[in-house]
Amino acid sequence: MFRSFWAGLARINPISTHVAPVSDAGSRCLEDVGRLNIPVAELDAADLIGRDMIERGRHLARQDRWAELSAEIQAADQARTTAPDGLPIADLLAFGARSDVVLAAEHALSDGGAIAEYDLLGGISELEGVKQDHPDDPMIALIVALAHIDLAWAWRGTALDAALPPLHRSRCAAHFDRAAAILPECRKALPDSPVVAAADCALLAGQRTKRARVADQYERLISLDPRNHRHMRAMGSHLLPRWFGSYEELEVQALRNAANTRDTWGAGGYTWVQFDAIALDEQACARLDIEYFLEGLRDIVQRMPDQKTINLLASYCAITVQNGFGLDDKADLVRSQIREAAQWLIRDHLTELHPLIWAHAANGFNNSVRVNSPERFAARGQRDALRAIGDLFREELRNGTDVTFTPSGLQLTSH
Repeated sequence: MFRSFWAGLARINPISTHVAPVSDAGSRCLEDVGRLNIPVAELDAADLIGRDMIERGRHLARQDRWAELSAEIQAADQARTTAPDGLPIADLLAFGARSDVVLAAEHALSDGGAIAEYDLLGGISELEGVKQDHPDDPMIALIVALAHIDLAWAWRGTALDAALPPLHRSRCAAHFDRAAAILPECRKALPDSPVVAAADCALLAGQRTKRARVADQYERLISLDPRNHRHMRAMGSHLLPRWFGSYEELEVQALRNAANTRDTWGAGGYTWVQFDAIALDEQACARLDIEYFLEGLRDIVQRMPDQKTINLLASYCAITVQNGFGLDDKADLVRSQIREAAQWLIRDHLTELHPLIWAHAANGFNNSVRVNSPERFAARGQRDALRAIGDLFREELRNGTDVTFTPSGLQLTSH
């Protein structure tokens, strides 16, 4: 489910800030302190691609323009187009199409209000009716299947299994079962569709058994869309012991993915699979092949040196992986080496700041985080980024050196 609407990054405006010395702030005047100058990518309402695509899907569904919606999803799926943060446009359109139904049910269930069963089933019944009206359209069938998966999660909520009411448990299972009944027709009609393969992976959550073929399902999805790192990251998370896998399988599949995607990512396929897993799990972090992970980081930068990717990797190394520091000695050793990678990422490759990426980094790039105000969210990310970058250049700044990021590289200027 998509909850963190991406605000695009369009105009670039420079900012300049003083960074106070750490140990002798009282003994030196502000004029003696260097300045940190870095262009910041601003929010632009015209470039909110992720949000616009969700609204586009919602609009077409509300207007009953289902054939047009289906065609747009299929075109985006075939072209593998993505929003700036890597979310596939086909997924965003499909979420918009079912969002009225899903969000209403989520609100009713989270509110705890006394709502009749008919009210909770009314929206999905209407979507089922649309599917019946378009019996030969696999994309519309996919929207209905994804709606059932979302509703299964709405019924499941965040309660522990033992505390889940029987009605919630049965409704969750029923929605997962209905999605599982629909998806084979989508798969048969569109065997090479990443959005359908991704739905198959989403369905795994309703099959919480060790027999679930998680790696096989994700391997198929990745083979269809190898340039989208989000699929690899999701596979790594689902291979943790808390879901379907084990630490041994996580390592094996990360290495296997690196081999399968070497032409696209070099060693980066290993890094992407481990990316979110080691941020979520102390033991996974402690067991990481850190040398190969860092080799993968460099290969990713070589193959995708755009500033969104550099900001993603730098914020991950500087903030995301450090959030669990102090919980495990072996994991902390790995974290320290990953934090060192932020040095060369920022010094050698960063030319502009993307605040939203840094804001998401603080939340572990968790898509379930609701972002009501992209502007405030971005402001928080900007503060975090400037603090992290300021710490990196602490000695230069307190010695009176101006640190300036330019399109051609970093410039250090003494007063």
